[in-house]
Amino acid sequence: MPRLWLILPLLLLCAAAPDPGQGPGPALGQVTKLPVPRFVSLRSDQVNFRAGPGFQYPVNWVYQRAGLPVEIIGEFDVWRQVLAPDGGTGWVHEATIRARRGFYVTATQAVLHSGPSQGSGVVAYLSQGVSGALLRCAAGAAFCKVSTGHETGYLARADFWGAFPGEAVK
Repeated sequence: MPRLWLILPLLLLCAAAPDPGQGPGPALGQVTKLPVPRFVSLRSDQVNFRAGPGFQYPVNWVYQRAGLPVEIIGEFDVWRQVLAPDGGTGWVHEATIRARRGFYVTATQAVLHSGPSQGSGVVAYLSQGVSGALLRCAAGAAFCKVSTGHETGYLARADFWGAFPGEAVK
């Protein structure tokens, strides 16, 4: 006989699927009423990614990087299903994430520019895996303002993970 406490959260998640008649744009989470998917960041240097939405589920991954951007792809009660930049997924407690936006360099080497264009001066070269704070992106802009360590500048949107294509970040 199946354990209903394992099946019920999955059934509720299926019930939370977006209505195709809602039109373009992200759906709203049934718990927070915020867009799903959306980006947030990890609050601490040790966040457990669980197999399901509850403390009774095993920990599959432990991410050890405060500020790492993750994408919320599902909600259930106080739990958020997230996707990490390396493709890892899991359920985290809402207390382990924060709304502050971050970025994670996906390019082998990215150039941090002094202005929002390819022709502006070079502030720094960022290696793959460097992360920091995503400060702002204009809607549809090719560059976003970021900060990492003691450097602030503009990073090509194509070189990092942490913002949707064309998304405005304020």
